[in-house]
Amino acid sequence: MDNALPENPDLAWDIGEGIDRERAIDFIMQFETTLCVYSASVEKLYSTYNIFFPREYHRKMVILPDPAAFHDTFNGVVPNAVQMTGLYIIPGELINESGLYLANVKKDRSLGDRRIPFEEGMRTLMRNRPADDPFLPVLAKGDLRGFEESWPVLHLHRVKLAELAERSELDRTNIRNAVIEKLESLFVILRKHQPQ
Repeated sequence: MDNALPENPDLAWDIGEGIDRERAIDFIMQFETTLCVYSASVEKLYSTYNIFFPREYHRKMVILPDPAAFHDTFNGVVPNAVQMTGLYIIPGELINESGLYLANVKKDRSLGDRRIPFEEGMRTLMRNRPADDPFLPVLAKGDLRGFEESWPVLHLHRVKLAELAERSELDRTNIRNAVIEKLESLFVILRKHQPQ
């Protein structure tokens, strides 16, 4: 891999000083093939990419979209179509559980009272959304955060299809399908790793 950071600053994320680097790598790699990544500066949503942690940039994580997978990159996704959710994916170990959990975080940066196993929480959110405004979770720069000493957590953004009125119905459907397909693959991976 080229030692230079990507030209697109949205694809070079900082691993916060307080976050344990190895723990962050183990945590974030679960999402490499399972969540789409958004870049506001170029208005693109990437569904096929690789994640690297260059040694020469100790506190950086680099996302490299697959240049051959142009059909997996969605252009013209305007910034106001990708919004913060206030929801976090947290490692279960943070709350003495296994697997991943969805949680809220209070204004004082402490863990909120709502904690639910990841797949159960996601499926509930998706089921309770209107058909014309589905819950489509994606990641964006700044979503990898530190919590309670050295724990990595991921804040979630979501794509709001209604804000993509300039895009064709086919484009919006393809974005929805790509995000949901990736999420379903994460559910499968998590089930494989659940203790029997």
